[in-house]
Amino acid sequence: MTKQYRIPGRGRVNTARRVTFTFDGREFQGYEGDTLASALLANGQHLMGRSFKYHRPRGVVSAGSDEPNALVAVGSGPALQTPNLRATQVEIHDGLVAISQNRFPCLKFDLGAVNTLAAPLLPAGFYYKTFMWPRSFWDKVYEPIIRASAGLGVAPTAPDPDQYAFRYEHCDVLVVGAGPAGLAAALAAGRAGARVIVADETAEAGGWLLSDTTSRIDGKTGAAWAREVVDELNAMPNVRLLTRCTAFNYGPHNMVALNERLTDHLAHPAVGQPKERLWQVRAKEVVLAAGALERPLVFDGNDRPGVMLATAARTYLNRYGVACGRRAIVVTADDAAYRVALDLKDAGVTVAAIADLRPAPDGALVAAAIRAGITVLPNTTIQRAHGLNRVCSVELAQLLPDGSVGKGHQWRADLVLMSGGFTPSVHMFSQSRGKLVFDEELGVYVPGQSAERERSAGACRGVYRLDRVLEDGARAGAEAAAATGFDGSAPQWQTGDLDEPGRGGFAGALPRRGKGLRAMAFVDYQNDVTAKDVKLAVREGFRSIEHIKRYTTTGMATDQGKSSNVNALGIASEALGRPVEKVGLTTFRPPFTPVTFGAFAGHAREFLFDPVRRTAADGWARDRGAVFEDVGLWQRARYFPINGEDMEAAVRRECLATRSAVGIFDASTLGKIEVVGPDAATFMNRMYVNGWTKLAVGRCRYGLLCRENGFVYDDGVVGRVAADRFHVTTTTGGAAGVLNMMEDYLQTEWPDLDVWLTSTSEEWSVIAVQGPLARKVLAPLVDGLDISAEALPHMSMAEGSICGVPMRLFRVSFTGELGFEVNVPSRHGRRIWDAIWAAGEPHGMTPYGTETMHVLRAEKGYIVVGQETDGTATPDDVGCGWAVSKVKKDFVGKRSLALPALKAPDRLQLVGLLTLDPSEVLEEGTQLVARPDEAVPMHKLGHVTSSYFSATLGHSIALAMVAGGRARMGETLYVPVEGRSIPVKVTNPVFYDVEGARLNV
Repeated sequence: MTKQYRIPGRGRVNTARRVTFTFDGREFQGYEGDTLASALLANGQHLMGRSFKYHRPRGVVSAGSDEPNALVAVGSGPALQTPNLRATQVEIHDGLVAISQNRFPCLKFDLGAVNTLAAPLLPAGFYYKTFMWPRSFWDKVYEPIIRASAGLGVAPTAPDPDQYAFRYEHCDVLVVGAGPAGLAAALAAGRAGARVIVADETAEAGGWLLSDTTSRIDGKTGAAWAREVVDELNAMPNVRLLTRCTAFNYGPHNMVALNERLTDHLAHPAVGQPKERLWQVRAKEVVLAAGALERPLVFDGNDRPGVMLATAARTYLNRYGVACGRRAIVVTADDAAYRVALDLKDAGVTVAAIADLRPAPDGALVAAAIRAGITVLPNTTIQRAHGLNRVCSVELAQLLPDGSVGKGHQWRADLVLMSGGFTPSVHMFSQSRGKLVFDEELGVYVPGQSAERERSAGACRGVYRLDRVLEDGARAGAEAAAATGFDGSAPQWQTGDLDEPGRGGFAGALPRRGKGLRAMAFVDYQNDVTAKDVKLAVREGFRSIEHIKRYTTTGMATDQGKSSNVNALGIASEALGRPVEKVGLTTFRPPFTPVTFGAFAGHAREFLFDPVRRTAADGWARDRGAVFEDVGLWQRARYFPINGEDMEAAVRRECLATRSAVGIFDASTLGKIEVVGPDAATFMNRMYVNGWTKLAVGRCRYGLLCRENGFVYDDGVVGRVAADRFHVTTTTGGAAGVLNMMEDYLQTEWPDLDVWLTSTSEEWSVIAVQGPLARKVLAPLVDGLDISAEALPHMSMAEGSICGVPMRLFRVSFTGELGFEVNVPSRHGRRIWDAIWAAGEPHGMTPYGTETMHVLRAEKGYIVVGQETDGTATPDDVGCGWAVSKVKKDFVGKRSLALPALKAPDRLQLVGLLTLDPSEVLEEGTQLVARPDEAVPMHKLGHVTSSYFSATLGHSIALAMVAGGRARMGETLYVPVEGRSIPVKVTNPVFYDVEGARLNV
């Protein structure tokens, strides 16, 4: 470690605990408590990255989450390396591996820096013009280059092995930020008894007080006061203080998302310990105490390593014990930088001069700097900073009375500190949809009218002096607690004589001498947006700051414009000749700082990416080699191959076995809803197109559900269990949507109905036993229940038991054969499945999957919602017009079904198709036309919705939706495919057992 940059007696790092880490393969040492940025600066390493567009050398600008330059990748290997982390927030630990980004072959010598020479050819918006011509270049030239150049770091290529946690929490008061205002607010609310959560993005609560050496609160240093408050808060059972925790999204109704980093700072985290935790906090009241951000100054060469924010240098000095250079020049437009200069001089750093843009700076800090022997140059600006991989000198020039800039003079310096004033951090307030107002005295936007139950406190609303900050925070905390029903008072503290760091400020590009055609004064460091780019956007005709932002990409880097937005606004204001407040402000969107994908994903990865739902018989099917498919969130057996069968062979065998003997099918995934209450029949009558009031107890009916627009939404068999109870089934994928739709109508349209809706999809295992021998298999198992055709006819149900287990038995069929659906509690599902299988084996029972189910139902012309329907089909279109009640006064969709357009004879209607070649299976989704020789574009008559080979019929079959299809029976249409047209005959969609005799045996 280069000792000349470590200042003995300064900082809060643990100098007794040395930490070894690597940066770009080179070993460095720091101390416990260092960030990567502070440790590298302590070793004299200012060069930490390269810019995106010009690959210019870049060093640290700030000391916090607003850092635009020092982005690094941390970790090693294709899975463990995380790109684009801010070195100012990465805490070092033994073995940390950090790598600079966006450079080749190395950080110090980057071939991409040649782009700087081409800067005049690469102004803002050049890509909008350059990549338009010639058109043929896009696919093979422009797009490959753009894709290769895009991005900064390298994304991991292997699965992330780390664990992530997720938590919901409620509180009375959420405090965002643990600086002086946030701590005061938390203390006031906590003492009042409110449940309080405090979130701060840094490793230690206290904010800027940890970097301050002069302020006193009740006679104590700011850091000591903060420690006492933190200890008191931690001792309160009603307060939770979260550090390393960023509030990044402020949603509606005070739902605030937090990202807590749990193990990034640990060399050896405990096995299984989550790396990060995503909090979703619902707060009754929110106090925003996010502080303020120091603005950089815009001048030629302001991006040189060694040029940084003044308060950042103070943070590195007093919090980390690091002097960022040996000879400093301070350029400022406010008083805060004077305190920085005094601290640096006190630490042994030479402060060559303070160049103050103001014509006559005065006050206690200015006087103190002069007494300390620091040269103060009023009415002075900086023209440029010189150097390559580190600043070596600057050019300062006098601002003349006429507004011009005088001749510049060189000043030697290895550290340039700039301060353009402070910008309140209003990002979270803006996310909450609060209205910002322009403060003319401060020259910045501050929070105005809140849209949520929120109050801002401290520097984030333009209050800077410490005594006022503490008062403001305490008042906000007490008011927030009172708003949630807790009585308390705002604590008070004595702070003595204090500085006013918010005095002064400058926004925009600094004035310069001459035209400076090759000057590069950066507004957005990361995206290499210069002052000239913003001015060019105005000349190109852009007037809206939002358009200027997008044309130049200023404010669109990973820091989300924290360091650039206000300066871009100032430059645009000058170029447009309009006041800043008339230009407007860009929208601050979440996240406040980038959040890892792992935190968002949480446990949702691999098999948990979507929660996998399995039926009770899932293990049985897997033991028999079933091939599965995903249906919604369910895994369903698609077919059961034997002796190496492919799907086609297995499905043909399963179809023939079910038609000739008996098949068993797991239908547990069907959606199931219990509709219960005195008005259950009335509710069903209003929801479904069918009539339900006359359905007898113990009988079933096919139910068809439409949307308000009259289009089919879902279907299923409904059984009436009792006068006030219906067992409703839905499609597998439609269960949640149907329940939601029912709840919506019940709560908003018919709240007078006495009805309860309960999802029972998980409660019942459903075992479908289908085929001519189905009754022989089940009869010995049901306990004393008569399931003969006379006692239990088709479309009826009975409650009883099977093998001693309670059961609802439905006499229904989706195959066209004699069929039963056995519903038993899911905890008994596997046992009953095994019992039915054992009873069925002597009868040649065959398990079949979803693919066979689809073939069997298509042979009978039964529709599948979502396959035959596409959201624009009416019941009549799909051959279910018979289900629509002609006598009901009303039901969902009734008025829409009366529209002439929904009764037009040329609407797409369900038909069957037979190919002339029995073995030719059409492809689902293919189009139908009237003439094979029609010129392209051909007039499409419809499309194929389902297509299979029917082993039962020995012929391919298909269902299709065809314009005026029912009037085309017997016609020959054509399916154009791959240069030929396949002739098909339009037929009845019911191919098998048209009379339905096999259902009623």
